[in-house]
This record gives sequence, C-alpha cells and structure tokens, in this order.
Amino acid sequence: MDLYSGYINKLIEELGALPGIGSKSAQRLAFHLINMPQDRVKRLADTIVEAKANVRYCRECFTLTDKDVCPVCANQRRNHKMIMVVENTRDLAAYEKTGRYEGIYHVLHGAISPMLGIGPGDIKLKELMERLRGDVDEVIIATNSSLEGETTAMYISKMIKPTGIRVTRIASGVPVGGDLEYIDEVTLLRALEGRVEL
Repeated sequence: MDLYSGYINKLIEELGALPGIGSKSAQRLAFHLINMPQDRVKRLADTIVEAKANVRYCRECFTLTDKDVCPVCANQRRNHKMIMVVENTRDLAAYEKTGRYEGIYHVLHGAISPMLGIGPGDIKLKELMERLRGDVDEVIIATNSSLEGETTAMYISKMIKPTGIRVTRIASGVPVGGDLEYIDEVTLLRALEGRVEL
C-alpha cells in the first residue's frame, strides 16, 4: 500500500536512488524539499541542472571542474613535475585538505577490477602515460589500499618504470580497505610523507 501520493512517492524514490541515501533519509529529504519555499526549491533544481550541464573533466588531470583547466592545474606555483595519481575527485579533495601537497594530480576515475570487468582501458591510464611524455620527475600512486587499488598501483608502476620516472606509493598509514575520502588529514599527510619507492 502506498502511503503517499504519486508525486511524493516518485520524489522519495528518486532521492533514495542517490548513493548513501536510505529510505528514511529519502523520506526526510522529500518532506524537507516539499516544505521549502518555492524559490529555494527552484534555485536548488536550477543549480543541479546547471552543474550537470557545465561540469566536465579538466583537460590535464581529469578532475571535475567547470573550467577547461581546474584551479590546481592552472596554479603555476604548484610543482608540475610531481603527479599524484588518485582514483577519484573525492580522493584529490581529501589530499587538498591537508594543505601540504604542492604537486598536481591525475584522476583515474576508477581502479582495475577484473571481478567487476574494469580493465586498464576503462580508466584514465592512457591519458596518464601521455602526460608523462612531458617534464615529470615523480609519480606518487595514491590509490586506495583495497585489492583493486593495490592491483592498479602495481600495474601503473610496471607501466612507468621503463620511462625512468621515479614511482612512489603512499605509505601504509592508510588502513587496508579504507577509502581515502574518509581518512583524516593527519593520517593522509603521514601516508604522503612516508611514501616508498616501488
């Protein structure tokens, strides 16, 4: 039996399809939205539509941005000879919160996972190798400490080693199976500072 009318059910269903939103949270959000003033709801809806229409990949590091080149890549004070490879934009944001990393990034948008059918061609590895044709001294591999993250790290290391570019891996201050976006800044900083040669 449906408790609510069609529009409310549809709103709850759509909100519940978002990651991390369960049925109770979806209900709470739906009722909050319905009780918001019309102009705020319109502003929220317009913001979502505009973000979807205007956000794209940075042409250099492939993070999400609304510019051709993201603010990190555009910053000439950053060390453009040091590239940290991360799985997603959330991981990049986690390292930026430390305020101590001065290099640039490369966002893979995933990790190699044969079980899920994700191979090297399904993530931004080809683009990484193209970037390494430039003036790069070090590649820091900061993939998650999961099986997929470790597999991806080893694959990247084997690809880069023949180029002569230094390849390091973040230290194990990051717990095995942990996602970088949920780890505190101090732990991330220790992992970065304790990185090791691969």
